[in-house]
Amino acid sequence: MPKFNIYFILFLFSLTACNLEKDIEVELPPHDPKLVVECYLEVGKPYRLVLSETIPFDVIPTTLPTVDGAIVVISYNGTNDTLSNGLFIDPVAEKFFNYGSSTIVPEDFVNTYTLSITDSTGRNVTASTKILPIVPIDSVVYNFNDTDTLASIQTWFTDLPAQDNFYRHTLHKGSLDNNPDQVFALDDRVFDGDDVVFGTGFDYVIGDTIITAIYHIDLAYHDFLETVEAASDSNGNPFAQPSFILSNIENGIGIFTGLTFDRDTIYITQ
Repeated sequence: MPKFNIYFILFLFSLTACNLEKDIEVELPPHDPKLVVECYLEVGKPYRLVLSETIPFDVIPTTLPTVDGAIVVISYNGTNDTLSNGLFIDPVAEKFFNYGSSTIVPEDFVNTYTLSITDSTGRNVTASTKILPIVPIDSVVYNFNDTDTLASIQTWFTDLPAQDNFYRHTLHKGSLDNNPDQVFALDDRVFDGDDVVFGTGFDYVIGDTIITAIYHIDLAYHDFLETVEAASDSNGNPFAQPSFILSNIENGIGIFTGLTFDRDTIYITQ
């Protein structure tokens, strides 16, 4: 190609490129704030609940504002328990709640718990759940690589047969205060009644402390976790489809569920 033609093409391209950017204003629909609930029923622990509400997409900061002054009732086995509005702390989980009660969650894997919340503006949300039995960890083992310097971790358990089960696995290194190295949820459609293993890569060394847990969760919590993760992954990604969070909170968003798990700790030695 002659040299002058190349220069001419580049010149035309530079002219058209000057107008490639254009500001677009997107008109967002009016925000209708919804109540957001987070409540986990754990055997041996008191009722605790976080009540907040959604905020518009463009509001900064993104921390959800708590909602006080609501009537929060958990009903179980014919008894209604009204939670107090205040500050409640779980030092082990390092979580804060704005509603709580002294009632201890019993070990009952049969009866249903129901939740009803009415706030000062008249908004009402409801939910129901059961507590599932613990699925125990069978063993936690580690194996070294060929150089005996790096170790992988395997957590084994046995799926409960002849029923639909959902699980969540977490693995921490050092302490539960640290972010988990591994966390995900799954169902038992491909391994019903079988031995199941969660494995890692050769990511650990002698002296590491490994804390692993198997949560037995229901379908509602499984779907909630999956859609929350999808929404988090797509946040800020212009090529990701918007994600709708699946929730068992009627007329609101969030989760009301039992929380049962088995946890084990191992220490990697020579």
